[in-house]
Amino acid sequence: MTSVRKALIAGSAATALLLSACGSSDTAATPAASSTAAAATSAGSSEAMTSEAMTSEAMTDGSAAGSSGAPAATDAAWCDTLKSQFADISGKSVSVYTSIVAPEDKPQIDSYKAFEACTGVKVNYEGSKEFETQLKVRVSSANPPDIAFIPQPGLLKTLVEETGAVKPAPKSVADNVDKWFGKDWKSYGTVNDIFFAAPLGANVKSFVWYSPKVFKEKGYTVPTTYKELIALSDKIVADGKKPWCAGIESGVATGWTLTDWLEDYMLRVNGPDVYDQWISHKIPFNDPKVVAALEKVGEIVRNPAYMNAGIGDVASIAATKFQDGGLGVATGTCFLHRQASFYAANFPAGTKIAEDGDVFAFYLPAISEDFGKPVEGGGEFVAAFSDRPEVQAFQTYLSSDTWANEKAKATPGGGWVSANKGLDVANLTTPIDALSAKILQDPKTVFRFDASDLMPSAVGSDSFFKGMTTWVRDNASSQSVLDTIEASWPAS
Repeated sequence: MTSVRKALIAGSAATALLLSACGSSDTAATPAASSTAAAATSAGSSEAMTSEAMTSEAMTDGSAAGSSGAPAATDAAWCDTLKSQFADISGKSVSVYTSIVAPEDKPQIDSYKAFEACTGVKVNYEGSKEFETQLKVRVSSANPPDIAFIPQPGLLKTLVEETGAVKPAPKSVADNVDKWFGKDWKSYGTVNDIFFAAPLGANVKSFVWYSPKVFKEKGYTVPTTYKELIALSDKIVADGKKPWCAGIESGVATGWTLTDWLEDYMLRVNGPDVYDQWISHKIPFNDPKVVAALEKVGEIVRNPAYMNAGIGDVASIAATKFQDGGLGVATGTCFLHRQASFYAANFPAGTKIAEDGDVFAFYLPAISEDFGKPVEGGGEFVAAFSDRPEVQAFQTYLSSDTWANEKAKATPGGGWVSANKGLDVANLTTPIDALSAKILQDPKTVFRFDASDLMPSAVGSDSFFKGMTTWVRDNASSQSVLDTIEASWPAS
């Protein structure tokens, strides 16, 4: 399923607990919870739709940036450099189209103030819940925005190849990305060896949620290796409890949370090269390597001694709403819940989400030392449909360390992070955001985008979901489930 739909799920959880197996950024908690259960880190591409920090004074329409608050200082070196690169753009305007809508758009809009004050360019912001559909309509009708925030690489590739309307990124943007982002991130904005789109926000999915409070009471230690994770699980069983809890029910998107499990384990069991081959169908979906990874997932997810703490048996995972799957961590009825950073938004207001709090998360350890520090996640990318100087200047700003830090400071409620290596973690306001940023900036991290966002929709948002549901609900064999998914892969 596309990131946009997944964001709808994650975002709904963040606001009213209201779909892709994966994930954007910018998910935030409600004001009542912002000081404790501070907003979830972006869940992946279109988790962006419900992302930005929610405040009572947030915009309620697609207002232009700079409409409130004092402009940022314009005497910084970055501003002088930008103005020297792009002269005579004062008084111009740039239009931005995105899935991040009111009221969550305010931190995005506020983060543009420094650019506007520096250059004199006005940024006109438009958020739409119909972003993905309407963007294609606007591009095909020769009425594209200047810039669009693309929530998944697959959509970027489609727009580039089918419309020819996306402009290659200018050298100033490419230079910024080379300096501030890893090669893996640049590759996701590259189509047919041409670099088009710089990364914007990001999210981390390779997390296991736990309760520091309960761990302290029980004398449990946060595992740093996979062997320790299994040993901890067995210790909890020996203490008379089930360690893990999960839920995958999500309407037509039921099963997406289990696709994240398999994606995480594909990276850990087989490494990034095989992961890339799997996504591009250079190896079949039912390759023995994929079967081995799913069997490894089953050692936890389909283990009746491990699952489903505080809820029921293994089959109950399929009937449990994904929003409810990990709530037992906060109440002490469950000890471990694998889920992305955005899951923070599901805990009740007043829940302290911190390393010394009621709940927190740790990195899902690597299984082998051969593949570095595998991390699954998502993000958005800045695509331009115009190469006017003011548009390129704004692209350059968004790809810089300056913008990343302005954005962090403009998001006081938390719920946003970037893979930009120039982002100062101290500017992030919540512990889970800070942890996500540290993981993304770790030189050992081997990041890969959520696989289902990169696969054909017939697989990534359909047969993959359904297959994983059957696998856990009916205890179907891994081979038969993967065979069925493979059969659904489009012929061309």
